[in-house]
Amino acid sequence: MASNQTAIIESLDQEGRGVTHVDGKAIFIDGALPGEKVTFDSYRKKPTYEFARVVEILRASPNRATPACPHYGVCGGCAMQHVEVSTQVAAKQRMLEDALWHIAKVKPETMMSPIIGPAWGYRHKARMQARYVPMKGRVLVGFNEKRNAKVAVMGECHVLPPHISILIVPLQELLAKLAIRDSIPQVEVAVGDNVSVLVLRIMDPIQPQDEPLLREFADTYGVQLWLQSKGLDSAAPYYPLHAPQLSYSLPEYNLVFPYRPSEFTQVNPHINRVMVRRAMSLLDPHPDERIADFFCGLGNFTLPIARLGASVLGVEGSSSLLERAQVCARLNDLTELVEYREADLFEKTSESLAALGHFDKWLLDPPRDGAAELIRAIGEDTAPQRIVYVSCNPGTLARDAGLLVQTKGYRMLAAGIINMFPHTAHVESIALFEKCVA
Repeated sequence: MASNQTAIIESLDQEGRGVTHVDGKAIFIDGALPGEKVTFDSYRKKPTYEFARVVEILRASPNRATPACPHYGVCGGCAMQHVEVSTQVAAKQRMLEDALWHIAKVKPETMMSPIIGPAWGYRHKARMQARYVPMKGRVLVGFNEKRNAKVAVMGECHVLPPHISILIVPLQELLAKLAIRDSIPQVEVAVGDNVSVLVLRIMDPIQPQDEPLLREFADTYGVQLWLQSKGLDSAAPYYPLHAPQLSYSLPEYNLVFPYRPSEFTQVNPHINRVMVRRAMSLLDPHPDERIADFFCGLGNFTLPIARLGASVLGVEGSSSLLERAQVCARLNDLTELVEYREADLFEKTSESLAALGHFDKWLLDPPRDGAAELIRAIGEDTAPQRIVYVSCNPGTLARDAGLLVQTKGYRMLAAGIINMFPHTAHVESIALFEKCVA
């Protein structure tokens, strides 16, 4: 097919691309919206589909927005800045509904209102790439370009908190002055309630002449610098050593969670607080109940469950996360109600699940692979009455919903999206399942 073909866009796919069909072939077009008439140029062709980019918008959608970021379209960090925010949310809700129906033939009895929050400055955790460019005598710091591994040339990022966004250029200038400027491939950002941390991944030791430059940068911009020389566990504070503890909080439950910048936490603290509130509302913990929190991480849901009076077992595959979770439980005086156990939840059997005992309710918050093996392990004696499932992948949620509804005797009472990552196509969601009465 020749370049610069014309088409009318039919829908959005799960990556936020416009979808059309030409001579029976599906065309996925970056930057196009449903209802628009566009010309496009294909950059990847397969027998049954093509990927393309917009050349010209001949008829624009009323839902089109002007991207706020000057690097949009080059930087690969966002895919949907050209879509008005409420339309992004509606599109994600449709993606969830479509996945549930097309993958599992399941429809929730109620679609809950979406959980939404600030559209900009929300991302409190990020991993930026750094690359020294000798020909230009500079260091690039930012996200990868769209569709390749090059570091985008950027001077700001609107999804990062403003006080971090304005550091991108000074950080580039700092790294360019360092003797080890070609040995720093990555900068990780972690913004807590009381401190902002930048972790420099270093392949060679810091040189003496670099030390005053690093200290001056930290003092000038009010951040704490960490250095990571090897794996994640090697990350350690560098300067200043006596900074506040990196932590986030859930004020509604009077909870504080200290964490290391390399440990998993939700990137959007505003949405996380609302998400936890909704999860607790759906789960409805009571003091006489025993509840399981599978894939518990630091205890983001475990500790609110305990704060509401239920006895809770948190299960997680990472020993380091469990160590941090235990610290959080002690800090918040909840050790009498909380127990943690390490287990590989991707290899759960009915026997190993039964060994944990019976639970009245479950909370599931798995990674993108979902919780299929855990659900398959459910037996008559281990089936909880209620399951709240927090998902970061509508495809695996749909698959697991099908298992629960079609093989384990549950009803899907409700589902809805969580707009954890505005301006991206990433869809988080939450769903409620109840065991059918025999």
